[in-house]
Amino acid sequence: MEFVEPIRKIDDIYKMKKILYEQSKRDYLFFVLGVNTGMRISDLLQLRVKEVWDQENAREFFTPCENGNSYYLNYVVRSALFNYLTQTSLTREDFLFKSKKNEFPITRQQAYRIINKAAQEAGVEGKIGTHTLRKTFGYHAYRKGIALSILQKIFNHSTPSETLKYIGIDIHTEEPIKVDVNL
Repeated sequence: MEFVEPIRKIDDIYKMKKILYEQSKRDYLFFVLGVNTGMRISDLLQLRVKEVWDQENAREFFTPCENGNSYYLNYVVRSALFNYLTQTSLTREDFLFKSKKNEFPITRQQAYRIINKAAQEAGVEGKIGTHTLRKTFGYHAYRKGIALSILQKIFNHSTPSETLKYIGIDIHTEEPIKVDVNL
């Protein structure tokens, strides 16, 4: 497997979101869910509608059966879920990222093509792949002040240095993090 990088620039994330939104609500949701939850690609692809949707609204939290981690679905994700699921005829049992060709979810290869093509169109530099979504989540969570120990637990890493390396942080060259409670 080739090493991929997080998307470090917020503007690049917004460019990719715009491209994916115009291309496909499913692909947009895939990207948004990935960068906002840090889920593994294998878990994302196995999600079923019933795990994130209660027939009228997106759930605030959900726990996929396979891994036991709970994930928070923020406003951006819930909005993307609403826009996608109210415009499709997916059932509760359907895969959330159902292929257009059959009843199965899109493949890892298709997920890679979706992310990579959008990154190229947006002019994102660096090596981009499906793990980029998870790494982007970790990178930006860390930059916003989420404790490294929490990210280490989310990623199931054994050491903090493993997590820093995974999310593309070099503590010797990174800018300092602003922790401003602004009370």
